[in-house]
Amino acid sequence: QVRLVESGGGLVQPGGSLRLSCAASGIVFRLYTMGWYRQAPGKQREMVATIGGDGITKYADTVKGRFTISTNNAKNTVYLQMNSLKPEDSAVYYCNAAYSNSVVYWGQGTQVTVSS
Repeated sequence: QVRLVESGGGLVQPGGSLRLSCAASGIVFRLYTMGWYRQAPGKQREMVATIGGDGITKYADTVKGRFTISTNNAKNTVYLQMNSLKPEDSAVYYCNAAYSNSVVYWGQGTQVTVSS
C-alpha cells in the first residue's frame, strides 16, 4: 500500500519560514519524481516544486529563490523548505509521487497559512 504522509504545515507570519516533510512508503522512492503542489481556495492545484531521482529540480516562478525542495533517500522523505513566505503562499500543500507520468500518488495535504 502506497502512503504519502505530509507534515509541517501551520500558521506563520509574512516573511517567516516553514519546512514541510512528506514520508513515503510502498514505493521505490529513488525511481519516482517527488513533488509539492498547492491549491488555494477557488484556484486550481498548481505545481510548486519537483525533484527527480537524478536530483534535477524544477520550481514554479512564484517560488524560485524562496523555496527549496530536497530528499533524503535513506528516509524516503521529501522536504520543502519555504522561506520569505507571503500571504499568497497560503494553500493546502500536497505531496506527489510520479513514475513515468503514468503512476501518480498524492498525500492528504497539509494547510499552510501565511498571515499576520
